[in-house]
Amino acid sequence: MKRKLICLLGAIALAGALAPAAASAWAPAGSATIKPGNMTFTDGAQCTSNFIFQDASNVYIGQAAHCSGTGGATETDGCDSGSLPIGTSVEVTGASRPGTMVYNSWLEMQADGESDPDICAYNDFALVKLDSADVGNVNPSVPGFGGPTGLGPSTAMLGDTVYSYGNSSLRGGVTKLSPKQGIVVQSEGNGWSRTVYTATPGIPGDSGSGFMSGSGAAIGVLSTLQVLPIAGSNGVGDLRKELNYVHAHSSFTGVNLVNGTEPFKPNLVGAILAS
Repeated sequence: MKRKLICLLGAIALAGALAPAAASAWAPAGSATIKPGNMTFTDGAQCTSNFIFQDASNVYIGQAAHCSGTGGATETDGCDSGSLPIGTSVEVTGASRPGTMVYNSWLEMQADGESDPDICAYNDFALVKLDSADVGNVNPSVPGFGGPTGLGPSTAMLGDTVYSYGNSSLRGGVTKLSPKQGIVVQSEGNGWSRTVYTATPGIPGDSGSGFMSGSGAAIGVLSTLQVLPIAGSNGVGDLRKELNYVHAHSSFTGVNLVNGTEPFKPNLVGAILAS
């Protein structure tokens, strides 16, 4: 009986060690140095991170797969475009040590021999594992907006209002231009991407930033800056489909989105524009 009790206590302790972190385990939103919207630099290329993810062992920050691309700006088909390898060091602003790119949809699709043209064109997602020394400085809330409140659906939501936070250093520190509000105007690639028009368009360096629905659900990752169907359009890959691909095609089967600790406030953009 005593042995059974010891084994049971050991199992409970192990489960606790592997369980996802509770909201109280994250750094306070006001003092955290690592959060969605932080810049990532991969071999000199800059992008904006989207959301925080975790599994039983590690904490990750998301970026676009093309942030590690080795070809030109027009090479956007993940099934035949070059990329830096898994294990590449990634500088994350606010972190004391570099992160490590551990998953890249482009590399995964090439390894799997993916041939679906929609998946090849729009599956643009990567995970950067944060160094264990920096996990205590992470908060999963999107700056200003709060959230995400969960993972959104893989539906076009045509005409719906969406929100994003782009943090390109090319803005020169003008953070009033970072929060963006937009409208879904088109669905592409059999649901793998949405075209979103924003009044303050994305700029180079915003790539990889996350998009949330009107209820704060995480719905997508900024993949391309477009001029069609209208100037200021953004190509936003569907996050649920991209995460499903991670689960089905890689060893990261337990990786999931982390909800924000701060409530979602969709009126931020209007308040900023009025100030």
